[in-house]
Amino acid sequence: MIGTMDTDQPPARPVRTFMRTSRVEAFSDGVFAIAITLLILEIRLPASSTGLTDAQLRDELLGLWPSYLAYTISFLLIGMVWINHHRMFRHIERADGILLGLNVLLLMDVAFLPFSTNVLALSLRGTSAEHTAAAFYGLVLAIGGVFYSAVWWYAASGHRLLNDHITPRQARALGVRWSLGPVFYLVAAAIGLLNAVASLACYVLLLVFYFFDMRPRRAG
Repeated sequence: MIGTMDTDQPPARPVRTFMRTSRVEAFSDGVFAIAITLLILEIRLPASSTGLTDAQLRDELLGLWPSYLAYTISFLLIGMVWINHHRMFRHIERADGILLGLNVLLLMDVAFLPFSTNVLALSLRGTSAEHTAAAFYGLVLAIGGVFYSAVWWYAASGHRLLNDHITPRQARALGVRWSLGPVFYLVAAAIGLLNAVASLACYVLLLVFYFFDMRPRRAG
């Protein structure tokens, strides 16, 4: 009909929505807290330890030193990841669905660490499976490092989710440093297939390295 206009319009493209990172950080903090608490549940005396004398109980407690050491390493490691996760989200000001998914994968690995810690303790008891146990622990850490780096690289790509407190150059530098983590842990895991004690030493050195060197820095 003359004078009428075609009102058919193409469907509007959905508007991309973002959310603040406060809920992401709160949920992440909860998972970190639970995982770090569950570590202690992997340390327990054998069921046959009831009715022991003082000397026998002392021997049982001293015999758990592999569990104490593995607990200490994992406790500090989860604490280090939490610290760097907090520092990372100082630069990430908003989140979308993909970032949430990548962060969940990271938290899934963190929640798995109490089990891999118990496996690591086996590598310190001189069992025939010590090489597999040491390598398995490193593999879990490497996978977590991949997810951690993925969170940062996705957020920093095109500066899509970052604030103005960090420049693109600084973001790339952080991404490169954090991406080295999975490589180092894979190397330590490979060493574990040959020598469990040497692999454990690598995990301790990497823990110290990440605490004091692999941290966000601002220019100037």
